[in-house]
Amino acid sequence: MTGPNNDAAAPTQGAATRYLGDISAFLLAFLCIFWALDPQTLFGFAVFREQFLAPVLGLTLSTCYLTLTVRRRAPRRLAWYDAAAAAVGLGATLYMSWGWERLLIEVGAQSTEVLVLGIVVVLLVMEGLRRATGWSLFAVVIVFIAYAFVGDLVPGTLKALPVGFNELMIYLAFDPTSVFGTPLIIGAQVVVVFVFLGQLLLKTGGGEFFTDLALATMGHRRGGAAKVSVVASALFGSISGSATSNVASTGVITIPLMRGTGYSAVDAGAIESVASTGGQFMPPIMGAAAFLMAEFLEISYGTVVIAALVPALLYYFAVFIQVDLVAARQNIQVVKADLPSAWQVLKEGWHFLLPFAVLLYALFELQREPEEAAVWGCAVIALLGAMRSYKGLTLRPRQLFEAFADTGRISVEMLLILGGAGFVIGVLNITGLGFALTFFLIELGGGNLYLLLLIAAMTCIVLGMGMPTSGVYVLLSALIAPALVKAGVLPLAAHMFILYFGMMSMITPPIALCAFAASALTQASAMRIGFVSMRLGWVAYIIPFMFVLAPSLLLEGAVYDIVLNIVTATCGVYIVSVAAVGYFTRPLGVFWRIAIAVAGLAALMPTVITPYGALVEVSGAAIGAAILLREYLAVRAARAAG
Repeated sequence: MTGPNNDAAAPTQGAATRYLGDISAFLLAFLCIFWALDPQTLFGFAVFREQFLAPVLGLTLSTCYLTLTVRRRAPRRLAWYDAAAAAVGLGATLYMSWGWERLLIEVGAQSTEVLVLGIVVVLLVMEGLRRATGWSLFAVVIVFIAYAFVGDLVPGTLKALPVGFNELMIYLAFDPTSVFGTPLIIGAQVVVVFVFLGQLLLKTGGGEFFTDLALATMGHRRGGAAKVSVVASALFGSISGSATSNVASTGVITIPLMRGTGYSAVDAGAIESVASTGGQFMPPIMGAAAFLMAEFLEISYGTVVIAALVPALLYYFAVFIQVDLVAARQNIQVVKADLPSAWQVLKEGWHFLLPFAVLLYALFELQREPEEAAVWGCAVIALLGAMRSYKGLTLRPRQLFEAFADTGRISVEMLLILGGAGFVIGVLNITGLGFALTFFLIELGGGNLYLLLLIAAMTCIVLGMGMPTSGVYVLLSALIAPALVKAGVLPLAAHMFILYFGMMSMITPPIALCAFAASALTQASAMRIGFVSMRLGWVAYIIPFMFVLAPSLLLEGAVYDIVLNIVTATCGVYIVSVAAVGYFTRPLGVFWRIAIAVAGLAALMPTVITPYGALVEVSGAAIGAAILLREYLAVRAARAAG
């Protein structure tokens, strides 16, 4: 039985635990942002990158074990084993950082010292990964680690090189292609800075500004509440790094707004889910995937952003058209609440646009590194946020500390996922499984590119498992993208393909984490929200096949092909969206709905599929437009007669 003294002590223990977690999270974010400033150049010293990454990993582990219990809950009291895990994780990684050069020499001899450190790192990262993300990704990484031990016994294409226990533990903890590889360095050096930018925006009223701006521009239109959700989620989703957190942050405002104007709970949840998911492949930031993609493909960040623009706009165009037609079908009118003036919103919150202007100017005009440009953006919003307020929100020292601490806490999941992905990449390298998996997928596709793409798409959805964008992309870029590139797909198109289908796990049942997040806000069935989300987001299941087969949608190729494919794709997206809703100026009959869908899909068909591809595209767009014109004229004639 708990006595009075224990009850009295509980709040103190909880406060102490929260304080330790806040300090650890603050230090994690501060270290990453400090490193983004390139201190080696500023202060004239040189270290191995692992000497930076090791403390980052240690602070990630300590924050995880201080803020999440074994049951993945925030602790009221800090258990001794959690405190021990936090201390051991931080201590071991600081020790590795301090003696990294000497330890590298010991790696070749597989000394007991590096073996113990390797085991500690692997065990603590894996348990931290389980606490932060659940069992799904944990199980995937465990399967790959286990495969390293038995892969040499597997017959056929997937046979791996034999690896001993000591060799694997040391390799996973010390090799630059494993836990301290490119994914973690991009996550720590780049992604965390953009998370901090997002937190500064939230602390200074940026979330309210974007919502108000969406209300001011879209609220007075038919189905304005849903359009507010689409615009707000597109604006904020690009920098959030997680579709589910985007649902939680914007959905608390937009979902009640949609419900209040007449949208059903299922439709409101689905619209928010689809809009939030789209933010993850919406330039300029794309949930941080753009920076990872640029690094992996060794191309400029600008190239990635420009390539991603047209598919993302087509995605949101499809969603926008469908929510408008749903509003027309259900006679949902404008938002009834007092709407802010767009001019007034911009007058009060113009300073929230300036960081993005500085960010883009630094990236594209000055050709600065993404992390440096992001630091500039952070400095601008911090300065202006301290000088100006929006709806009473101003950046003060306390809010600045909270922005650092919240950044650290939010980044823990992402960094642990990238660390786990590093383990997978390490296993692929040490066993040779990476090459074997590439040939296995090509063999499974039977030399047929279309079948290979279909297999890859389904695999991406399953492996996506609702992970944050950066984690999804890193894992799939190691497992799936090489097979697509080997089959002749343009590398940029292959990586965009896996990003799209990896994110589709967010709205595809039974995983559909965005649907579950929206379900908590709407109290509607998550499965029903998921299936409606699939209909609203239909274009994301088709357009990746299109830009793989016709890279002109990524703005690659001849100007004629680019213009033709963009125009016909836009027409096709509009026409199929009408068919998906089943309404234009009046409800569509089954025959005309099918006819419109076929015409729209013909307009979307890549020109390379048939020798008459361009003719098929143009004919599909023309036939679809003719059917829609027929519907419009029929309704107009009926109104005139009535």
